[in-house]
Amino acid sequence: MAEINKIAFFEVEDWEKDYIRENLPDTEIKLFNEKLTEKNINEAQDCDAIAVFIYSRLTKDILSKLPELKLIVTMSTGFDHIDLDECKARNITVCNVPTYGENTVAEHTFSLILALSRKIIKSVDRTRTGDFNLDELRGFDLKGKTIGIIGCGNIGKHVVRMAKGFEMNIIVFDLNKDEKYAKELGFSYADFDELLSKSDIISLHAPYNEKTHHMINKDNIKKIKKGAYIINTARGGLLDTEALFAALKEGHIAGAGIDVMEEETTIKEEKELLSADFIKTSNMQTLLENHMLMHMDNVIITPHNAFNSQEALMRIINTTLENIKDFKNNECRNSVKK
Repeated sequence: MAEINKIAFFEVEDWEKDYIRENLPDTEIKLFNEKLTEKNINEAQDCDAIAVFIYSRLTKDILSKLPELKLIVTMSTGFDHIDLDECKARNITVCNVPTYGENTVAEHTFSLILALSRKIIKSVDRTRTGDFNLDELRGFDLKGKTIGIIGCGNIGKHVVRMAKGFEMNIIVFDLNKDEKYAKELGFSYADFDELLSKSDIISLHAPYNEKTHHMINKDNIKKIKKGAYIINTARGGLLDTEALFAALKEGHIAGAGIDVMEEETTIKEEKELLSADFIKTSNMQTLLENHMLMHMDNVIITPHNAFNSQEALMRIINTTLENIKDFKNNECRNSVKK
């Protein structure tokens, strides 16, 4: 067994502290709300392991001040805040949290779909004023409608299963096809333009990068079936906001459910949104006010909240604790390498 006697946790919330102590009873633990920096690194100098989030930059210089370090566990999926070359040279194991919110984001996706299909927001707003008139509140069934899912990774697969429960027709665009899975779940793959033209609802679940930037844009948005709805719970930069606004205004797109705005494309980890560091540098209200979309009756915007469930956050901390326990048992299921 690999011996870990002292661990320092940085960037932890108050509610996590007792839970961490309870689950690592035989280990000396130091807990900090702050990120790891030159100012507090002395607190961790004698630690065998450290746990951090993405604002703790573990550079070669920082790592040189941690001579006893054997293990770094990052409470995130991304790990580009850690110098992996230096870790390799010093035989320091690095572990991450590969997944944590697949069903969580998928459930939020369907909450947006249902809110649009059954005009939930308008219905609630109206009844709160004492008005029970049903004018303009007629919705539509999901059963029999075609949902086009762009990106069928961990989250997309959950959306497929949920759509199946609603008895929807499902088509998927993904560069990596899993024909066996498609046969099991009863969906078919389509090329991009075919998906745009056939879908009643389009749901985005692709990663954001140079190739996927504005994958729906002013040049192809008119290829989308007239009267379709667009849902984006992935990354704001996948969807050209200007093109979407124009298509909504013209009535070509019937509505949209959006949890991510285009200005947010620098976000790497959803949990970033809960950090004081992010809050200090970002004003979500200002971002929203820059878009006239928020004033449209057929658009629902949520503040990048799809990931934010108690269960998803617990999965992050639980995977982090499991990574530590695995290392002690000479197992490293979630180790990362450059």
